[in-house]
Amino acid sequence: MTDPSGTGAPSGGREPAPGLPEAAPGLPEPAPGLAEPAPRLPETAPGLSETAPGLPEVLCIGETMAMVTSTDAGPLVTAETFSVSPGGAESNLAQHLAELGVRTAWVSALGADPLGDRLLAAIAASGVDTRWVSRDPDANTGVYVKDPGRKVYYYRKGSAASRLSPEHVAGWPMASARWVHVSGITPALSPTCRALLPAVVDAARAAGAGVSLDVNYRPALWSTAEAAATIQPLADRADVVLVGRDEAEVLWGTPTAEEIAALFPGAGRVVVKDGDVEAVEVDRTSATEVITRVPARRVDVVESVGAGDAFGGGYLAALLRGDGAEDRLALGHSLAAWVLGSPNDYRSGHGPTVRPETR
Repeated sequence: MTDPSGTGAPSGGREPAPGLPEAAPGLPEPAPGLAEPAPRLPETAPGLSETAPGLPEVLCIGETMAMVTSTDAGPLVTAETFSVSPGGAESNLAQHLAELGVRTAWVSALGADPLGDRLLAAIAASGVDTRWVSRDPDANTGVYVKDPGRKVYYYRKGSAASRLSPEHVAGWPMASARWVHVSGITPALSPTCRALLPAVVDAARAAGAGVSLDVNYRPALWSTAEAAATIQPLADRADVVLVGRDEAEVLWGTPTAEEIAALFPGAGRVVVKDGDVEAVEVDRTSATEVITRVPARRVDVVESVGAGDAFGGGYLAALLRGDGAEDRLALGHSLAAWVLGSPNDYRSGHGPTVRPETR
């Protein structure tokens, strides 16, 4: 775990959140209804050149595909018009962080193709830094097609992102990062991607950055046994683990938040998302373990895909600005509810003034 900072309070007099690397002040005043935002890194963070302004505080690393969705009513087989938008857990979360005012980069690879151009432009337009998205002339951008209410068809084998490897890490701005976010999807993509995440965690640790991992189990990509054995040791090295109660029960047979947290004794905080019931944070960053529960927000669900990414974005934004556990979970719920009311994986428009109330 990242050691708590004990060198003094940032601007505004608040102590840094336990388990987070301290950053220097530099953000404007928060918008009404928000707690004070976390201070950003100084432009000359250790190991950086003084001529390297505007580097990201948070890196979100992982694949994004072109999501193709019919805009017609009825099944895919009769559809004639379609929309194309980004679909990826890490870029979804990055967009939520950016909208909440956190300087965030999405780090990945896309094919050197028109779909890649389109995804890159869309994600950059949301305020996310895309300078560290490489373009692969020898591989395509991954694609998935939604048949609404029926099935999702994936065309991602051999995609540009699946060719990422530990060798890419040296070209990413790890030294500037205050936080690095990854998911359990990446190691399922290929052997090189499986080797990538330990290298990312090593680099984050060397830079003094915090690490979060969203389990994001995808049964279509690998077996339950393989996923469980691969994800558990990675999550145990994270500062924050985000996991659905249902997926934890499938992977490890653990039905309660306390049992799930026990799977990752090295993690400072384990956040268990229990659908429309509640979210639970098990915090072990101090001498005494603290368990916090916040009920989910009532909402009419249009589609659930992307809600977990929205929750993670809200939770991490609140954590990085020093909010307490209830507010962290509540802001996660608020963003998840916002996305649940939309057919899209990412829904913009909540803005930086979204309030954390869920009850």
